This record gives sequence, structure tokens and C-alpha cells, in this order.
Amino acid sequence: MGLDDKIENATEKAGGQAKEAAGKATDNDRLEAEGKGDQAKADIKQAGEKVKDAFKH
Repeated sequence: MGLDDKIENATEKAGGQAKEAAGKATDNDRLEAEGKGDQAKADIKQAGEKVKDAFKH
């Protein structure tokens, strides 16, 4: 996994966490769910990158 990919995934996950927290604070279920979705997407991307790295070595 390249450094750029790691940074991008971490940024996406952090953004998702912020959305989730904002959704909880404002009692906005849609925003909270969107934040959880962003986090899941970042986790899936990270897992995919790890698989690719495993096959490169």
C-alpha cells in the first residue's frame, strides 16, 4: 500500500467519524449513517490494498 493510499484512506475514515459524530450530536440519523458508510468504505479500501500488497511480496 502506498503512502498516498494510506493517507487517503485515513482521511476518508476520519471524515466518516466526524460525520457520524455530527449526526449523533444533531440527532440526524441520515448523517450518522452516511458517516458509518464512509468509514466502512475506507476500511474496505484498506483491506483491498493489504491483499494487493500480500501478493506483491
